[in-house]
Amino acid sequence: MMKQVICMKWGDLYGPEYVNRLYAMAKKNISGAFRFVCLTDNSEGLYEQIECYDCPTIDLPMPKAVQGWRKLTLYRSSQYLFGLEGTWLYLDLDVVVNGSLDPFFDYMPEKDFIVMQNWTQVGKGIGNTSVYRFKVGVDEYLYDNLLADQKEILEAYRNSQTYISKNVKELVFWPDSWCVLFKTHCVPPWPLRFWKEPILPEDAKVIAFPGDPNPHDAVRGVWPVKKPYKKLYKYIRPATWIQRIWDEAERELKDG
Repeated sequence: MMKQVICMKWGDLYGPEYVNRLYAMAKKNISGAFRFVCLTDNSEGLYEQIECYDCPTIDLPMPKAVQGWRKLTLYRSSQYLFGLEGTWLYLDLDVVVNGSLDPFFDYMPEKDFIVMQNWTQVGKGIGNTSVYRFKVGVDEYLYDNLLADQKEILEAYRNSQTYISKNVKELVFWPDSWCVLFKTHCVPPWPLRFWKEPILPEDAKVIAFPGDPNPHDAVRGVWPVKKPYKKLYKYIRPATWIQRIWDEAERELKDG
């Protein structure tokens, strides 16, 4: 079975280097042939090995239409997804891949939807859609229901991953050690974070960076804050291993 990876890029928060790095990390950590697709509103600067299609839009009020809710378009049937079919592993652009992705394709193949645990809401049955596997068209009702009852749904759920988790017909999580959250599993507790670099958990295959800091901030030891009183709490030293992972993947890609 062809291993298939998909990502989405819209707006200007992440440049083409994020897609290219994700491709390089995926290639390094997937055995055999694989397919890599990016749905984007700007394919300039992306590697030629990456298949690009227009990023689908979603008929929701702003700013919801350009937030994570837009990812619900992936649940549509093949005819609305440029003929894409079968099983896909979705990865957010801001994840760092540090281990084999092969198990993500082999794990519980009978399941239609498998997602990362949301480590900030453990035990509440909510996934983090930075990393999930889905089958095209199987859960299209999630998209259809959102569009049909958007006022009620947008009032009931504060984000798309909560809506998905509470309404998908079956919620299955990846094994805990596979996917970790940078802020939860890597950043040392206060006050150790003032002199200890963020760690890379030994068994972690994917490190997710929802919100701030983004990987390009974390690698420099920067945690952007909007409220001055949080500056002391939101402090990190440079996570130098992020750059190492990026560089190794890019080097292997160039070396063929």
